[in-house]
Amino acid sequence: MLLLAGWLGAREMKIVTSDSVCLYVNVRGIGTPCLYLHGGPGSGSLWLEEFMGDYLEKNFQMVYLDQRGVGRSSSPVNGDYSMERMVKDFEEVRKALGIDTWLTLGHSFGGILQMGYVMARPEVHSGMLMINCTLCMQESFSGSWISKAYEILGNEQPDMSSATPAQLLEVMTGLIDSLNKRELFWKMAYTEEANQDIMNATYGKVSEWNNDFSNIALSVADYWSDFRQFAPQVTIPVLFFYGERDWMVGPDHYKGIKFPNALFVSSPTGHMPFLESRGDLEKAIDTFYLMLNAYIQSFKQPIGTT
Repeated sequence: MLLLAGWLGAREMKIVTSDSVCLYVNVRGIGTPCLYLHGGPGSGSLWLEEFMGDYLEKNFQMVYLDQRGVGRSSSPVNGDYSMERMVKDFEEVRKALGIDTWLTLGHSFGGILQMGYVMARPEVHSGMLMINCTLCMQESFSGSWISKAYEILGNEQPDMSSATPAQLLEVMTGLIDSLNKRELFWKMAYTEEANQDIMNATYGKVSEWNNDFSNIALSVADYWSDFRQFAPQVTIPVLFFYGERDWMVGPDHYKGIKFPNALFVSSPTGHMPFLESRGDLEKAIDTFYLMLNAYIQSFKQPIGTT
């Protein structure tokens, strides 16, 4: 049974899943229901709410979710972080809130979760907003992340094109350590060093932060599929917003993604456009919202009910 574990505030709640994980959910705004699938893995939903919630909540009923093992949510006793279980979580949140269909908004690793969800339950999706998302971690890590890190450090890059996920993670761990020691990691994700401190400061607003998912996510085989191959099957409207200086995902990652009904928008930003390039992102979402409504009107059906 799905239980509402009680209100923590005007809009905050805990939803207990069928496998007894206590999920933090914050519902804010009026309009089309939209589930936020954060990245990281393990970054939590607070970033988007803090830096762009005031805009998003004017047109969308935002559902900010900290995924299992993340932030203000608890961890599964059995360690189940599979894609199948994640999809069950999203569905149990949707049903608990009484939502029939909704949008998803993903950031970074959230694009992997979006694709897993839409492939499993296409009928509950009205559209997807993909903000600086990867659909293939192998390509993003080997084709952009690692090569840029070596460039920043001034070192020659080895050929990683055929590396296994375990090998990629081993190399990345060493590069992260080197970048942090030289205080250069900000160049991977931000256009200005000060913005890294601004983003990191948001974590101080939560007294205890659960990091379990971030410690295990990249070892889960489900997430290493190349989800770009499934994009042609996703016929709902998609906004794909990407940064021209986003080395975490790769500024050229969009080229291999073939959604049939998509709006592709670029911006001279890094990995966090809701902080660094909010104006460009707002314009893209405004345009997408018009596109979405035109698409839905063609079927003469509502885009979501609560």
